[in-house]
Amino acid sequence: MKKIALVHDYFNEAGGAERVLRVLSEMYPQAKIYTAFIKQGSAKAMFGDRQIIESKWGKLLKIGRLYSYLRFLLPWIWKSLDLSQYDLVITSCSGYIARGFRVGEKTRVVAYCHTPPKWLYGYETPTDGRNKWWGALYLKIFGPFVRYFDFVSAGRVDVWIANSHEVARRIEKFYRKKAIVIYPAVEIKARIKRERGDYYLTVARVTGAKGLVESARAANMAKRKLVIVGEVVGGEKFKARIKEAGREWVQMKGRVWDEELGELYTGARGYLALAKDEDFGMTVVEAMLAGTPILALRSGGYLETVVEGKTGIFVDKMETREVVKAIEEMEKMKFSHDEIVESAKKFGRERFEREMRKIIEKEVARARTT
Repeated sequence: MKKIALVHDYFNEAGGAERVLRVLSEMYPQAKIYTAFIKQGSAKAMFGDRQIIESKWGKLLKIGRLYSYLRFLLPWIWKSLDLSQYDLVITSCSGYIARGFRVGEKTRVVAYCHTPPKWLYGYETPTDGRNKWWGALYLKIFGPFVRYFDFVSAGRVDVWIANSHEVARRIEKFYRKKAIVIYPAVEIKARIKRERGDYYLTVARVTGAKGLVESARAANMAKRKLVIVGEVVGGEKFKARIKEAGREWVQMKGRVWDEELGELYTGARGYLALAKDEDFGMTVVEAMLAGTPILALRSGGYLETVVEGKTGIFVDKMETREVVKAIEEMEKMKFSHDEIVESAKKFGRERFEREMRKIIEKEVARARTT
């Protein structure tokens, strides 16, 4: 009988990567999930019915934000996990690398990559640490060492899978590896309705690098109601910045149940997606499944999901006036609910499972004959 294990960066707040892992865990319900650490939060709650094993460093890493400051320990954190008993290991990796664990001679490793670590390679991050003295100093001291580990551990992966062509290009650039692109499984729980409310919607964890402050400013200038759904992980100060930028035009709902989220998608006048260098952008596709048109920054994974003029429009810069102008332009356009929904269906779960199983079954067979 094939033995498969799943690996994930860590469990803290639930987001797109955790939704993908949830699907993988349902595809292989007997697979144990290994991770660096598990904190009490929405991610852990999402996997309450699964067996999760954390590294021996877990107790230390889950104290406050030590997991962020101790990233230079990643080679030892992952090496502490012995997965040599498995035929196949599927690792769901991004900012915490989730590679470098011990495997057997016949073990095959498949990496489903949400993105190489943005903090290592100069991309905007939630804390914007690279532009602060302490972040710049940390990268200067530990960056070369962690990048070396990131590169070497990447070479031990048998098959790379990227969640978008955008991420595939990053994998080739930083790891010199070709990646197969398999878009994430996207689905929503909602009663599809065609009548629209008077609000625009953004769904994201409330932290930096998500374009939330810019969206709030645009809503305030345009005098359009903006509903922001998402867990506050950037602190109350960042939440206050959003409220100050949007004033009475912004409503922050926090994290909501999937059923309510589906209703918010279907009732929105439009969806604002202004994150820079987005890896894929699952919430954009969720909005499209509800027939909601998208206003997106012309950047990253949005270029692979939004069809300009058909499912939404792009804005070239995050300047407030330009975003307001795009909102006004979008309101003059006529979008087909059915066309938007149909365009989003290619990102469905059935397609994801079919494409993933094809690769996984091939790698399991190779593990047995190596």
